[in-house]
Amino acid sequence: KRRMGAKMSSHRALENLIILDLTRVVAGPYCTMILADLGADVIKIENPKGGDDTRSYAPYKNGSSMYFANINRNKKSITLNLKSDEGKKIFLELVKKADIIVENYRPGVMERLGLGYEELKKINERIIYGSVTGFGITGPYAQRPGYDILSQAMGGLMSITGQPEDPPTRAGNAMGDVLGGLNLAVGILAAVHERMTTGKGKRVDIALLDCVISSLDSATQRFFSSGRVPERIGNRYAPCAPYDVFSARDGKIVIACGNQHLYELLCTNVMKRPELLSDERFRIMEDRVKNQKELKQIIENWLQDYKVLEMVDLLLKNGIPAGPINNLKDISQDEHIVKHRKMFVEIEHPEIGKMKVNGCAVKLLGEENIPFRPAPLLGENNKEVLTEFLNIDEKKLEEYKKGEII
Repeated sequence: KRRMGAKMSSHRALENLIILDLTRVVAGPYCTMILADLGADVIKIENPKGGDDTRSYAPYKNGSSMYFANINRNKKSITLNLKSDEGKKIFLELVKKADIIVENYRPGVMERLGLGYEELKKINERIIYGSVTGFGITGPYAQRPGYDILSQAMGGLMSITGQPEDPPTRAGNAMGDVLGGLNLAVGILAAVHERMTTGKGKRVDIALLDCVISSLDSATQRFFSSGRVPERIGNRYAPCAPYDVFSARDGKIVIACGNQHLYELLCTNVMKRPELLSDERFRIMEDRVKNQKELKQIIENWLQDYKVLEMVDLLLKNGIPAGPINNLKDISQDEHIVKHRKMFVEIEHPEIGKMKVNGCAVKLLGEENIPFRPAPLLGENNKEVLTEFLNIDEKKLEEYKKGEII
């Protein structure tokens, strides 16, 4: 299948996939960002009057949203009024040529427009239709509006996040949205793989609520095994100890002894306290979890003689997982993160100018150095997409613009 627009300098894993992206804000755009980073042709279809909500989200530079620019790199933008008959016709023509449609409207919106999956698969049986909503397309909550904080609250994540004496706490980023975007990308790629065998597309239904619940790992099993509702335990990890944040002389350090051997190394090689191995309170993992408050006090008393970074080095030299608690400034100056993992990529945006966007966490060896394209301006690719994809001439494009169809 022919790629659209400028030729890429190297083969990309998803370069033959054409995606029509109707999503806004975070969860959907996060999904299509991943797919675009991996080479898919993502055509972002936006309302002519303002486009994606995040175009108006701070922070701004030169009047343009850096928030939007970060999560919509490597995509193209066209404007299309899907409430107009002509806009729907154009969209349906695009569907005939596309592989995947992604949307995050409330369930039923696309059906009311006459553009739901059942209608679209009639004109392209290979189309894969991915949707991400707050609560899914089935069930009594389906029509509720969905936002990240609701998924974290109703999915149980807030109930186990925070210190024991503090109220339920939202994770510091849009974790529900990010989990939704990740799961949607996985579901879409699973459907792409299945299509290779069946020749037919599929609908992918992702709910933020489901994604948060799925991420709770051991918390659900602690509840089902005991009947006790898990409580907030701060930075501890319920199955393991010592596995927590500890106070050193000049700040906080994370030490993660996830098994018996690591604890033994800590006591004998680093703390020089072998007697802790025979202490009945801390002898095996189950004992340490039960008495981790006392163990934490012992470790913190010992740490008062050490600075964070010197202790991190000492622990790592002895094979014990440890690290500092980095802020964004620390991360942005870390050679491993910036130079070797390329988790911040500098691009030239047409309005913002030079800026850094988050790198792609999916590393496909051989594709690490392919440059990112900046996020598109609203409708920037109208001419490119509609002329090259649908052979619409410039005169017709001007009519569509005047009629507020694009």
